[in-house]
Amino acid sequence: MVYSIEIHRAARKQMLAIPRNIQLEIGRSIDSLANNPRPTGYRRLRGVELFRLRIGRYRVIYAIDDKARRLTVVKIAPRREDTYDGL
Repeated sequence: MVYSIEIHRAARKQMLAIPRNIQLEIGRSIDSLANNPRPTGYRRLRGVELFRLRIGRYRVIYAIDDKARRLTVVKIAPRREDTYDGL
């Protein structure tokens, strides 16, 4: 059950602002979501059809489309008060 992964343009820009060593770790975690979109430690966000994965102090916010077997990364950001605003 392999999912395709799409990363929104805004999330790509956010990824470039992160230190290189953390980018690699986040990249590996996103790649692993293709095989298991609901890994240990993921959380469903309240009020929206989005999920978050914690990677150190960073959060990867993504949507899962089980019918199309597609996972869409919408945001990559450090955990702050405004991390989940506007979702």
